[in-house]
Amino acid sequence: MQPRKILVVVMDGLGDRAVKELHWKTPLQSANRPNLNWFAEHGATGIIDIIGPGVRPGSDTSHLAILGYDPYQVYTGRGPFEAAGTGLVGERGDVAFRCNFATVDQNMVVVDRRAGRIKEPDTTMLVESLSGMSVDGVEIVVKEATEHRAVLLLRGKGLSAKVSDVDPHTETKIHEAQALEHEAKKTAKVVNHFVQRSYELLKDHPVNQRRRREGKPPANILLPRGAGVFPDIQPFEERYRMTGACVAGVSLIKGICRVCGLDVIEVEGATGGLDTDMVAKAKAAIRLLDTYDFVLMNVKAADVASHDGDADLKVKVIERLDEMAGIIRSDMPEGTVVAFLADHCTPIEVKDHSGDPVPLLIYCQGMVRDANASYDEASCAHGGLGRLRGKDVLPILIDKAGRSEKFGA
Repeated sequence: MQPRKILVVVMDGLGDRAVKELHWKTPLQSANRPNLNWFAEHGATGIIDIIGPGVRPGSDTSHLAILGYDPYQVYTGRGPFEAAGTGLVGERGDVAFRCNFATVDQNMVVVDRRAGRIKEPDTTMLVESLSGMSVDGVEIVVKEATEHRAVLLLRGKGLSAKVSDVDPHTETKIHEAQALEHEAKKTAKVVNHFVQRSYELLKDHPVNQRRRREGKPPANILLPRGAGVFPDIQPFEERYRMTGACVAGVSLIKGICRVCGLDVIEVEGATGGLDTDMVAKAKAAIRLLDTYDFVLMNVKAADVASHDGDADLKVKVIERLDEMAGIIRSDMPEGTVVAFLADHCTPIEVKDHSGDPVPLLIYCQGMVRDANASYDEASCAHGGLGRLRGKDVLPILIDKAGRSEKFGA
C-alpha cells in the first residue's frame, strides 16, 4: 500500500453542552452542516477525552496530545510555546513567559488587562522601547504577539520557571513574582525588576500619550504569566518519520508546532479571530499535502464565540466551518486520511474550556463505516471509534495512512 497523506482539522473550542436558547441542543447540533455530516456518514466517528476524562485541556496541552505527545511528559508551561509562536524559539534552559500589555493606575492596580485590546503597530513600537535590557547577567528579550499579547524570554545562568504570575488575572493590584522554589529566587528578582522597568519606560511613551489624547487606555505595563522552560521534545519528523506542516492564525498554536518541529506556513487572511479566512486556510492545507506527509490546520473562530457566550454566533461559525469542510471534501488529494476534531470543549454557558469529551470523525477510502451519519457530540458518542484519548488519535491516522510499523513478527 502506497503511504497516504494525513490532514488533521482542529476546530478550536467546537464542543459544547446543551444550550437553553437553542432549545437544549448544542451549537453543533443546531447548525446546518451537510459536509461534516457527509464525512461522518462515509467515515467513522467517536469522542475524545483530549487529556483524560474530566480534565480541562489548555489549547497548548491539547495540541501536544493531538500531535501524539503525552502532555504530562513534555509540557513545561505555556510561555515557551507563545514565544515560539512569534518566531522566538529559545534554547534549552531559557525561561519564557506569555504577557499582556495592560493598563494600571499609579497604585499598580489593573484597570484594563488588555489595554483596550491594543494591537500592532502600537505594540511593535512599545516593544522596541523594552528591547536590549539585562538584569544580573540575564538577557531579556521581548517580542509582540497577537493583539495585546507579548512574550518575554530570559536567557542566562541559574534560571528557573518555578515563579508565580505577576498578572493577577483580574482587575486588582498586580502581584510580585514569587519564587516557588529556592532556585527560582534569581528569576523572580529579574522578573520583578523587568515589570517595574516596563512601567517606567511605557507610562509616558509617545504611543501612550497619543492613546490618552484619543481617549484610549494606555498600555503602560507588561504583565508576565505562565512561565516555562523550553522543553526538550523529540522532533515530529524524527518521531514519526513524516514531514509535517501547520496552518494556524494563533501564535500559541504556531509555537507548539514549531517546538515540535513542524513547518509553520503563513497564510494571508489566516488570523486567530472570527474574521479568519477559513477557505484560504483549507486551500493552503490541501496544497501543502503535495509537499508534506502530515498537515495540521487550526481554526480558532468557534472558540472565540464560545468565550463570548454567543450561541447564535457559534452556530454561524460552525456553518462557515462546514463550508470549509466542503472545500476539503472536493479538493483533497485522493487517498487522504482526514480527521475532524476539536481540541477542547468550550461551552457557551461556561465561556471557558471544560473537561467534556469532544467529537471526532476520521475519513479515508476503504474506511469501515459505522452507523452514524451526523457529526455532533451526541451522535459521535455512539460511533465505532468509541471513546479515545487525544494522544491515541495520531497512531490511528498513521495506521490508516499505511505508515505504521508492525509490532512483533
